Amino acid sequence: MVTESNGRQLEVDDKRYLWHPFTQMKDYARERPLIIERGEGSFLWDIYGNKYLDGISSLWVTVHGHRREEINHAIIEQTKRVSHTTLLGLSHPPAIELAKKLVDITPSGLGKVFYSDSGSTAVEIALKMAFQYWKQRPDGPSLKRKFISLKNAYHGDTLGAVSVGGIELFHEIYQPLLFESVKAESPYCYRCNLGKTHPSCSLECLARVEEVVREHSSETSALIIEPMVQGAAGMIVSPPGYLKGIREICTRYNILMIADEVAVGFGRTGKMFACEHEEVTPDILIMGKGITGGYLPLAATIATEEIHNAFLGEYDEFKTFFHGHTYTGNPLACAAALANLDVFEKDGTLAKLPEKVRFLEAGLKRFRDLEHVGDIRQKGFMVGVELVLSRDSKESFPPRDKTSIRIIMEARRRGVIIRPLGDVIILMPPLSISLDELDELLRVTFDSIRHITQR
Repeated sequence: MVTESNGRQLEVDDKRYLWHPFTQMKDYARERPLIIERGEGSFLWDIYGNKYLDGISSLWVTVHGHRREEINHAIIEQTKRVSHTTLLGLSHPPAIELAKKLVDITPSGLGKVFYSDSGSTAVEIALKMAFQYWKQRPDGPSLKRKFISLKNAYHGDTLGAVSVGGIELFHEIYQPLLFESVKAESPYCYRCNLGKTHPSCSLECLARVEEVVREHSSETSALIIEPMVQGAAGMIVSPPGYLKGIREICTRYNILMIADEVAVGFGRTGKMFACEHEEVTPDILIMGKGITGGYLPLAATIATEEIHNAFLGEYDEFKTFFHGHTYTGNPLACAAALANLDVFEKDGTLAKLPEKVRFLEAGLKRFRDLEHVGDIRQKGFMVGVELVLSRDSKESFPPRDKTSIRIIMEARRRGVIIRPLGDVIILMPPLSISLDELDELLRVTFDSIRHITQR
């Protein structure tokens, strides 16, 4: 904890020197900044000693809580050996051991791990892999060079990832910089673009995807999807059978399936990876966020042996995958990831989740009593509470009202950190959170929504 004067200076310097991501800095300048100094378990403390429940896992990454001793120890021990060495033509034990574990725990059929340092870069790798694969297949080069992605999709902020994104608020301004991708219908049951109701709809949205794939299959290298939940779109949960249907369509029309599990992986949906819910094996699986338990930047793109083999050749054939990052497979990050996976096993994290998921589901039911809650979406520990001005019309609150921003600020005053996505309040606590802490998260979120929308 810092002194009052030092804290005030940090606040001044924060506003003077920092440009915060996804933050309107004009608004930020009006508020007193929250500066986090330390964390432990499910909680964070600011520089003045105020305590906050971390309701979003510090942006969806903290798995076993803050300051988990086993992960701390793994990083410290690795610094005694080497903190960084390149993977360009070299290797090191943590990268090898982690790659083996990742292949063991991901869906059967995936076999080659390519590391990077963020979800966005892992997506870029997947796109480039898919494109180059079709050019170098043993049966000769193909004209497949386009990508199909879903409406409301979010795959990161680098230009290739934005090109396959589908959220206008985030992506529209960059359109002149992007490559063209084909957009297909996504399942948004609360606001169905097709005017249907699930389950009587018979997954009409999936049939529309097949129409798009059929039309473009000869020129499409891959379809990319966030399995089960479109996170940044507002925790939009796909109906049963949709993901498996996507896999079948990709197979039927001979295009690759890329599963972006950056947000949904490592237990967030109740299983280690979301593809497991419908026993789907993609051709390429992308992971990030929770891979190190929320400690260090690391991501991985895992491909099938078939895809990897298309890159094998003599030196002068230049079939190499010419892609890499300076910190690809950093030893400290890999050591943290290995410790993270060890804690999953030691704590029985996935086995303990069903009780917590049921508790969360039961606690969310009373949110329907709030007149401005239009929809509640949940898959495991991923929750979106969509706010509406009117339930009948499903009309959103005017952006100038900043309703969701005022709700999260109210929650902050009550000792809980959460974030909105538009008019959707997001809850994604650490998997290690206790039932009592979950109860506190639900209570404060409920009271904050009620306080702001019903006064």
